[in-house]
Amino acid sequence: MKNFLGLVFSLTIISAICAAVLANVSALTEEPIKKMGEERKKSAVKAVMPAAVEKIDEAGEVFIGRDASGKVVGYAAEGIDAGGYGGDIKLMVGFEADAKTVVRYITLFAAETPGLGMKLSTPEFSGQFSGKDGSSLKVAKEGGQIEAITAATITSSAVCRAIENAHKKAVAAK
Repeated sequence: MKNFLGLVFSLTIISAICAAVLANVSALTEEPIKKMGEERKKSAVKAVMPAAVEKIDEAGEVFIGRDASGKVVGYAAEGIDAGGYGGDIKLMVGFEADAKTVVRYITLFAAETPGLGMKLSTPEFSGQFSGKDGSSLKVAKEGGQIEAITAATITSSAVCRAIENAHKKAVAAK
């Protein structure tokens, strides 16, 4: 019995020390991780905006791109759809000044099948969206004009819905 209590006591002390170390590591890394996420988002916003953008303002969930004279030339918003094959798909989507015409998108997060669904980031697939109306996107199989990724129709449809989600945010900010 004495042996058992000694083991329990030792395990408790070791667990408490490990918990304290983990709490400190978490506290030390929380801010840098948050900062990296914000920087990644800002660089994605710049990448999806029209070329004429000189200054970017943040208006809630939407980023507004302005030219040198202050005129609005584009919008960017995060679009999310939970219906991807691997779960959530998060995109940063850029729109022209009409808040409707897609410029391009960048994948922020996707846990799709490697080699299939992850092709959503390739220029061959993502390039199809440039110049299209972000409010009415569908894959060809559903009567739309987007060619789905071969063997990844679920992912392709989720990308369409994520862009529509971003479009709604951009239009609301216009």
